Amino acid sequence: MAGKGCHTRHVIHVPTAPWLHHVFDIAAWLSAALGGRWVYRHRRTTVERLAKETAPSYFISLALGGAVGAWLFGSINTLRLSAPILSHSIAGGLVGAIAAVELWKWRHGVTRSTGGPFVIPLTIGIVVGRWGCLFAGLPDATFGTPTGLPWAVELGDGIGRHPVQVYESLAMLGFLIVYWRALVAGRRWAVEHGFHAFVLAYAVQRFVWEFFKPYPPLIGPLNVFHLLMGGLAAYAIIWIARGRARPADAAAGP
Repeated sequence: MAGKGCHTRHVIHVPTAPWLHHVFDIAAWLSAALGGRWVYRHRRTTVERLAKETAPSYFISLALGGAVGAWLFGSINTLRLSAPILSHSIAGGLVGAIAAVELWKWRHGVTRSTGGPFVIPLTIGIVVGRWGCLFAGLPDATFGTPTGLPWAVELGDGIGRHPVQVYESLAMLGFLIVYWRALVAGRRWAVEHGFHAFVLAYAVQRFVWEFFKPYPPLIGPLNVFHLLMGGLAAYAIIWIARGRARPADAAAGP
């Protein structure tokens, strides 16, 4: 009891219910749609270029790859828990979507980055959607490890935990602010490699937060998502390095 009291002395009690996840999912989709509308109105050339260089099969590949990756990697992780369950993950969905799109681009000879128009909607979706994971509570299986920090959250089991969902939401909100300001100012990194910057930012912050989750390790202290985020970071760095090696007028477009 003493150990449990240590974790509950200073905690934020969060009201939870699994159905709240769906409420925030809807909010995330609507917010992402508004972000997409802003991109269409203010970055229309990037949207038109995407439409010109791709085909319906591009978006089918993206959707299928995202769905397969989300359930595959999410379940690989949670099936290793003491109480195995099937689950899906935004991190796995991102990996699957990128793999499917890169394969599509290779088959169709597209060498430019095509992810620029998706950065703002994706980031907004993560920022809003992660709160749904928090309010869904323990059944969502995305909770953090116990902590005695003043901002620990209690999700119904009497234990103060790291609010890892909030950590991720705030981290990506910070990226969104920096990226949006750079995009409006016409910064080269945001215009030409916005998607790769998004992937790198997401991978780095998610890699850090994984150390505050009770997921089973796979290699040493690293779990499934640590390895996936390492792969995403490498992918983004390679693309950015390739772009920096080209003249500004020849670099891959958004």
